[in-house]
Amino acid sequence: MTVVRKGLPGATRTCPHCRATILESSARCPQCLKHLRVDPDAASRAASTQVPFKVEGTIKRTAGDDPAEYAIVLVLRDERGQEVSRQVMGVGALLPGTERTFALSVELTSTGRAGAARG
Repeated sequence: MTVVRKGLPGATRTCPHCRATILESSARCPQCLKHLRVDPDAASRAASTQVPFKVEGTIKRTAGDDPAEYAIVLVLRDERGQEVSRQVMGVGALLPGTERTFALSVELTSTGRAGAARG
């Protein structure tokens, strides 16, 4: 565990456990869910976290359906509609009689820095 670092809003680092790119301010990796440091402000930060966007859906193949393949693609665009990032989050197949549930949520946590640089 490391000491709390106060970087710029949006600054990133690599999770030492799973190598995912995460926010520098994260006390816990959102991908592998392992703790990265002790955060004395965790309770207040969690209370200020909002989820302004969340969607969940299930795709089900019935017994008579043909097998189908899927690709989960995440595209992030800026205010001008220009693509900032595109990632394939997962791929797979749905066989007859199987189902998958997909969920996407965006967590928004205030940095407490009015007028700070945006990333």
